[in-house]
Amino acid sequence: MIKFLLKGLLRDRSRSLLPIIVVALGVMITVFMHAYLSGVFGESLEKTANFNDGHVRVETKAYAENLSQIPNDLALIGVDTLKKSLKSLYPEYSWVERVEFAGLLDVPDSAGNTRMQGAVVGKGIDLLNSEEEIKRMELRKLLVKGKFPSKAGEVLLSDELFEKLKLQLNDVVTLISSTMFGEMAMHNFTVAGTLHFGVNVLDRGMMIADIKDIQTALNMEDAAGLVLGFFNNNVYNNKHAEKTNTDFNKRYENDEDKFAPVMSSLAENGVMGISYSFIKNLAGFIILVFIFAMSIVLWNAGLISGLRRYGEFGLRLAIGENKKEIYRSLIWEAALVGIIGTIIGTILGLSVSWLMQEYGINMSNITKNSSIMMSDTIRAQITPTTWFIGLIPGIVSTVVGAMLAGIGIYKRQTANLFKELQN
Repeated sequence: MIKFLLKGLLRDRSRSLLPIIVVALGVMITVFMHAYLSGVFGESLEKTANFNDGHVRVETKAYAENLSQIPNDLALIGVDTLKKSLKSLYPEYSWVERVEFAGLLDVPDSAGNTRMQGAVVGKGIDLLNSEEEIKRMELRKLLVKGKFPSKAGEVLLSDELFEKLKLQLNDVVTLISSTMFGEMAMHNFTVAGTLHFGVNVLDRGMMIADIKDIQTALNMEDAAGLVLGFFNNNVYNNKHAEKTNTDFNKRYENDEDKFAPVMSSLAENGVMGISYSFIKNLAGFIILVFIFAMSIVLWNAGLISGLRRYGEFGLRLAIGENKKEIYRSLIWEAALVGIIGTIIGTILGLSVSWLMQEYGINMSNITKNSSIMMSDTIRAQITPTTWFIGLIPGIVSTVVGAMLAGIGIYKRQTANLFKELQN
């Protein structure tokens, strides 16, 4: 029967061509929108993760409990050994160490006395030995003045802080902070360049320095506040991150030392965890609304298609065909149209999504003056859900529409058929 119906659909284009096109377009749009929203929201999450928390993070138990205070006196020690262990246990991640700090930035006059001071928060990252962190945090596109540090002792400041302190490039400034052991730390740096982040909290007083310089300044040799792990494909996988998190923490679950390392995933990290849940739920809600809208369209298409064929159904009833057989054939036809349209639409949607995922759309002309940190290139992201999300509007809605239209078959009266056929 299915083979017979399929031949009928292929030979009678008036019954199949337009419905298949409508279904294919609806499914293509649904698939593409899912990939697009996954990419846009995922990109926002990734940028924040790259700058702050990583996909997974390792810190001491005490540091995690006092995170808002940036307690470097509770930092990890023996970081080189810890990183080697992490790389061996979890090679699917790229592991980096970072030091976050806060203090005062002192600007001396020609006599060496304080001319101006400003509050500063900062990050110590690998600026000199590798481009990895610079690329991950997309710092090069944030450069406003000067250049990137090329030697020890050079730093980058936020452009707003630079102007506030009336600095010039290559000026010497003094960081006043506290060491890992609670002592006062004073260390001179040379301003190599300035950055504009587009985020008020960062632009008010941000300092980026090489991690070796910060470790020296704060007496933190072979120590770091955080060791961050990033998936090698740069895409956050919450299920895998939680598995890594659980496996690592089991190794130290009986260690009551407050300096014992503890790992957490992106979805568990305070504000980032809330942001992850919000973005995930928001994307799901938007996609659900869109699928519902497309389902209504395809539902109506199936309904109208069935209503237009009432004359055909009347003729088939008049020549003695069973109502159940007509209704069953209508449902099978709708299912075949839905399957063919869904396959075509999914292929088209995935093709467009793949092109946007690989090449993206360059939005630099729009984002260059943006007030938020965002990527110059908007990309889609194909997830496992993208492959089958078109089934709901493509097959289910089409079949339900046909089922509703087919109910009228059971209401037909043979006495009225001849009158309809004469018309």
